[in-house]
Amino acid sequence: MGKGDDKPPTPEELAKRLSEFMKGQLGSTGGFNPFDFASSGSGDKAASETPVAEKKKEEPGRDPFSFSYHPKDIKAHLDRFVIQQDEAKKALAIAVCDHYNHAHFVRELEAREPEQARKIEFAKQNVIVVGPTGVGKTYLVKHIADLIGVPFVKADATKFSETGYVGGDVDDLVRELLDKAEGDLGLAEYGIIYIDEIDKLSSQGEGMGRDVSGRGVQTTLLKLMEETEVARRNPMNIQGQMGAMFDMTQGGAGGQKDTINTRHILFIVSGAFSGLQKIIAGRLRQGAIGFGASQETEDSPLDSQIFSQVTTQDFIDFGFEAEFIGRLPVRVVCEELAAADMKLIMETSEGSILRQYEREFGAYGINIQFKEDALEKIAAEAAKEKTGARGLLTVCERILRDFKFELPGTAVQELVVDAELIDQPEKVLQRYLKIGKGMSDAQVARGLEVFAEDFARENGIRLIFDEGAVSAIGDLCREREIRVLQLCREHFHDYQFGLKLIEKNTSQGTFTITKEAVADAERFLSDAVVASYRGEEDAKT
Repeated sequence: MGKGDDKPPTPEELAKRLSEFMKGQLGSTGGFNPFDFASSGSGDKAASETPVAEKKKEEPGRDPFSFSYHPKDIKAHLDRFVIQQDEAKKALAIAVCDHYNHAHFVRELEAREPEQARKIEFAKQNVIVVGPTGVGKTYLVKHIADLIGVPFVKADATKFSETGYVGGDVDDLVRELLDKAEGDLGLAEYGIIYIDEIDKLSSQGEGMGRDVSGRGVQTTLLKLMEETEVARRNPMNIQGQMGAMFDMTQGGAGGQKDTINTRHILFIVSGAFSGLQKIIAGRLRQGAIGFGASQETEDSPLDSQIFSQVTTQDFIDFGFEAEFIGRLPVRVVCEELAAADMKLIMETSEGSILRQYEREFGAYGINIQFKEDALEKIAAEAAKEKTGARGLLTVCERILRDFKFELPGTAVQELVVDAELIDQPEKVLQRYLKIGKGMSDAQVARGLEVFAEDFARENGIRLIFDEGAVSAIGDLCREREIRVLQLCREHFHDYQFGLKLIEKNTSQGTFTITKEAVADAERFLSDAVVASYRGEEDAKT
């Protein structure tokens, strides 16, 4: 072996060897991606030839390190996407502004006086959001991150266990921020981590019954929420171990930090907290304080009135560690959505489900319109689902599914969703199907274009339908009440074989389909094939 063969393998070569080794040992890679350790969070050029810092300069957008938003700016932005939840928006807006204003101050101070910057103390305003499913909790946090321009990671608390146990590693949330920041460590250390279903980590109370693992996750999370260093690579899985080995062969990680600091990472957690209202009501009833003494409060939803009375002890009684809940000083409730809120979401939200249905039906050339009386009925039905704004999709899909299946390809160009359609969808669908039988020549022509495109792609032969053929095919479709594609596939099912013969004999690659071909497709093709052989014989003589 020559000296040239002694150089260390490249990341790609090493990854290939590892992949082959894993296949030989396990019969498959078992979900192991050898490229993970060579590209994620390593800062190598293997992921991209353009350094991340240069990418950030090239890409237009906001600079999260020059934070200049006011709480009202953030709330106004959230109002575009999430209906109601004003108190939650205010609390989140204030917490975010305070957090990033401080982070901006410390970052600037670090550049001038690093020692002084390390002495600055700040109580992080991590947030706990309480509210039922579908009220916009995730939406609020996601759009805040989008506005500011920081990486955002979302996870469900139920998928994690404390480090080293079976389940997801909580520290992986921080590592994922680095991935979302495309390896930019400075940006990742100012990201937002959002954890949903945090109430499932409690150890007692309604619907709980978690074992000590739930407490272990709380302990791990509280360390992250304050300030700690997280290794860039997970030492507990094979990707992380192989990545560390690769760094060693390359003389370290290229001078980069091998840990991620969580000091400026904002943590927001949320959950439904079913049963918390009973704990609050029970405590208030013991003290015979105001509305809390009534049984009605204990059974009512957890709204802002009840939640305004919550204390840290209530969360402890619910099953949380005192130290954990203490790291979440900002507490806010998202209230259950009523039918009026559902209607407002459809009418004014930029993410309205109506825009989705307009796009979906529009793809088939159908303009869908929703009338006021229909929106009221949809909203009322969605409120009964008790799944928040998600109920809107459930209701609309149930009502419009058959329309979406039956109407595409017919003559129907407009669908009006009104109260009658909501109450009697089958009756209204039949009426539209009768209208759909009156297929226009334009729709026939479009169907023939699709058939011709498919035919050319499959057989390499181009078909042109003249006006007489379009009219004749349209008449047949309306008479037999079938789609253009279905009729053409039945009518011209042998044409690829005959036209291929003609192409071989004459080198002709384009054929015009006439009214006569539609009237008697087999005879037209047969005559054309015979004529191609005659032409071949004439050419020989």
